[in-house]
Amino acid sequence: MSLLEIDNLSLAIGGTPILNEVSLSVAPGEIVAVTGESGSGKSMTALAVMGLLPSDARASGAIDLDGADILSSTEAEMCRLRGSAVGMVFQEPMTALNPVMTIGDQVAETILVHKAMSPEAARQRAREMLDRVGLPAGRFPMSRYPHELSGGQRQRVVIAMAIALRPKLLIADEPTTALDVTTQAQILDLLKSLVADFEMGLLMITHDLAVVAHLADRIVVMRRGDVVETGETAELLAHMQHPYTKMLFQASTHKVSLPVPPAPEPLLQVRNVVRDYRLPRTRLFAPVEHFRAVNDVSFVLNRGERLGLVGESGCGKSTLTRAVLGLEPVQSGAILLDGLPVHAGGAPDISVRRKMQVVFQDPFGSFNPRHRVDRLVTEPFHLLDEPPRGAARKEAIAEALTAVGLHPDDARKYIHEFSGGQRQRIAIARALIIRPELIVFDEAVSALDVSVRAQILDLLAELCGAYDLTYLFISHDLSVVRTVTDRVLVMRAGQIVEQGDTEAVFQNPQHPYTRSLIAAAPQLPEPALAS
Repeated sequence: MSLLEIDNLSLAIGGTPILNEVSLSVAPGEIVAVTGESGSGKSMTALAVMGLLPSDARASGAIDLDGADILSSTEAEMCRLRGSAVGMVFQEPMTALNPVMTIGDQVAETILVHKAMSPEAARQRAREMLDRVGLPAGRFPMSRYPHELSGGQRQRVVIAMAIALRPKLLIADEPTTALDVTTQAQILDLLKSLVADFEMGLLMITHDLAVVAHLADRIVVMRRGDVVETGETAELLAHMQHPYTKMLFQASTHKVSLPVPPAPEPLLQVRNVVRDYRLPRTRLFAPVEHFRAVNDVSFVLNRGERLGLVGESGCGKSTLTRAVLGLEPVQSGAILLDGLPVHAGGAPDISVRRKMQVVFQDPFGSFNPRHRVDRLVTEPFHLLDEPPRGAARKEAIAEALTAVGLHPDDARKYIHEFSGGQRQRIAIARALIIRPELIVFDEAVSALDVSVRAQILDLLAELCGAYDLTYLFISHDLSVVRTVTDRVLVMRAGQIVEQGDTEAVFQNPQHPYTRSLIAAAPQLPEPALAS
């Protein structure tokens, strides 16, 4: 018997069709993955189950959750169901948590809202749930706040909140997208064990097909509001029928062909860099202590070379990147770009800074939404002594947009008028417009769908041929790093533990940490790759 039964669910918002006769089911103890690109209707399906649709949404069909008719339930009835019968784990744990409440209070609040037990019993249950999700009392007291935890630890708190009342159905909406590979593997193992222990159903929403291949019992593939294919995981992967499903899986393992790098000529030299952070005193007269985020790091990035930097969250990647960009001082060591120090007299040198640009992870958050594209892509002009004006400025904008596969007329549009992949193309155009010698890509494709990600990777390969790009590519997605870099650095606890040619490191890793990273990365099974 099904725990969740969605039958011919159709949905329109403001008159715009969103879902078209969607049908799927989840049984107790079963993991069902709903996959597809952004805009396919995955998250709307989950929100419909939670009764969290917009006020102007019009739905037809049926959603039956353990005997409750969701579409006809009142808000008061849904409030009783949320948390007790169905729990939800959202993609971004920091926005799902209250920053001014301790983690213990937030988990207990879920129980107290439903008046399921006394405050004392609720706190005891909260402690049990935190222990169950891998946050033991010895290391993670309930008095901690979300900002004191890592991304993976915050996601565990969100899961503890979702399972506090042991709901029969758990919905996980992209729960591992922003996590590094080892943390991702731990969260997936946790979800799988919770399903087994509590005999709950799990509806997993994700665009990462390699994740669902080893987690889900059944897969539902959605495209533009329609279910285009569904079946048991092993059967669907071995015998994909719909062209869209085949395209998704091919995009998941997309590889690009980079031009051969030129003869080695050092461009960026990092020499014995050390970066410490002062820690707060634990008592009034305690000695000042420091945390070493970057510990004696040295490497060389040659002109025309593509270098990858991988490691878990907290390993020092971001600190090292900020130091390279001149945004973070260093205690000792030197960073040279084209032979010139990035930090001159303790402050970043603008004559060196103008030779570097960066592409950030969130293409929407890195732009001012009030400005048009022409102003956004020309922001680096402020680094130039004599920026182009008039016709020369328009020509530079048109050339940059054309180089990334957009039209010069897009210059007069606002950033909200573009898709996620187009926004990232605009971010790359902004980085290219002053022809920097070095570009830093900081998790530049992590938030993108697999098909859009493949397009951006193809774009990078094309730009490498057209512009002789030199870049530092930072990512937790090892499959991406493997295809777009010539060499790779592996960082752990502030140190480079392994480096070498990318394919050599992936084929024959020498350091145990590198081997653990590669082993943790989700892989598609061979039948899917051969389809």
